[in-house]
Amino acid sequence: MPRRHMHVTDAAEAPLRAALRELRIDLEVPDHFPPTAQAEADSAARAPRIPAADGAVATEHALDATDLPLFTIDPPGSRDLDQAMFLSRRPDGGFRVHYAIADVASFVTPGGALDAEAHHRVTTLYFPDERIPLYPYALSEGAASLLPDQDRPAVLWQLDLDPEGVLVATSVRRALVRSRARLDYAGVQRAIDEGTAEEPLDLLREIGLLREELEVARGAISLHVPEQEIVERNGRYQLEYRAPLPAYGWNAQISLLTGMAAAELMLAAGTGILRTLPTAPDGSVARLRLTARALGVDWPHHTSYSALIRSLDPHCARHAAFLQECTALLRGAGYTAFDGTPPSASEALHAAVAAPYAHATAPLRRLVDRYTSELCLAAFAGHEPADWVRSALAALPHEMETGSQRAHQVERACVDLVEAALLRDRVGETFEALVVDIQEQDPTRGTVHLYEPAVIGPVEAAPEGPALPLGQHIQVRLAEADPGLEPVRFTPV
Repeated sequence: MPRRHMHVTDAAEAPLRAALRELRIDLEVPDHFPPTAQAEADSAARAPRIPAADGAVATEHALDATDLPLFTIDPPGSRDLDQAMFLSRRPDGGFRVHYAIADVASFVTPGGALDAEAHHRVTTLYFPDERIPLYPYALSEGAASLLPDQDRPAVLWQLDLDPEGVLVATSVRRALVRSRARLDYAGVQRAIDEGTAEEPLDLLREIGLLREELEVARGAISLHVPEQEIVERNGRYQLEYRAPLPAYGWNAQISLLTGMAAAELMLAAGTGILRTLPTAPDGSVARLRLTARALGVDWPHHTSYSALIRSLDPHCARHAAFLQECTALLRGAGYTAFDGTPPSASEALHAAVAAPYAHATAPLRRLVDRYTSELCLAAFAGHEPADWVRSALAALPHEMETGSQRAHQVERACVDLVEAALLRDRVGETFEALVVDIQEQDPTRGTVHLYEPAVIGPVEAAPEGPALPLGQHIQVRLAEADPGLEPVRFTPV
């Protein structure tokens, strides 16, 4: 499920930041790496190893691709740069995507202390004010990151597309690369809109739009969930939506393309690990139709869910609120590992992508991507995966699921804390709200979405009272809001 993006814009000494620091202590989130793991990271940063196809260590990269003028696109100030790209036209028509992925395996020794710590952490954890990295900063923001003007080991994908954007050829090899520029989404969008972008950057829009058209044809779903900013105005916290730029979606299409190519390679080789998602359960779309109607989102019966999503404007508050609710259809994602017998078509499917898909492009922030790179490198070269990769494969789905649950726990706790901080001085006040969900076993309990501020919280009527009116507007009174003690809770008026 997409993260519910939230970040804090007030001063570091503000009470909300202090409460977030307390939250990290309560959740026992690690604030440092074990000394042995940190020492391994520091040593690897000075002298990375180059894994060979047979699991040994090579003396140098077989491919020097430092002449490729790669560039990265990330939020401003980011230093954990997983991906760099170079886009060009093919002489015979179509496009060529060079996509470099940070080669974390060049820095992590299998079975070492750092490897063990990564399997313990599993993912980078995101808080509104900071992040807890999967790997030490010496790697994640240093030697392993694809920072500009630095030679870096990478897993380099070459993806050839036809003029309609369809993938026609894939290759993946280890290489030495050198990024030329670190770009951000706003700057990229501005350059493309103003016509000042050079061709490799301008092609991001052309390829991105073609891939989005193919996505529509597959019946896939891309949710560009608005980011929520916590701001302080006139001494009171507010929660506001900020819509993602089109460049964000075009960039995401390159990552999706690579993940789909990775899945194809692994399925053909018979060994791999996929990111899978079952189709939404019956009744989920019907509930969303009620929410859409109550929010004033026009959803004609002849319009599919995926087509509706693409018609929404994240800059519109009603549409932004609806997109937040749509993430419910993407719950239930997991990982499917296989070695020898590929899964069936239905078992391999990621329902939102509408195709087999693998996590492959964020190894600095997600454990499984390091293994995906190794599996794809072996599959393309026609080799068996290294022993350390194969031996870890069976346990990876459970490890990733555990890590995902921890990340969701952190996210839920952050949301509760932030919303309670926003409303702590407004207990007893009445708000206009929309009932977006009710419990099947107890229809007097459910969830409401406030119109102002943009808060989603539980609502509970009296046990003997009438059922909550799903999809309808009601007035609610704030019953509780105490950061760190009681999350927000509402009662119907």
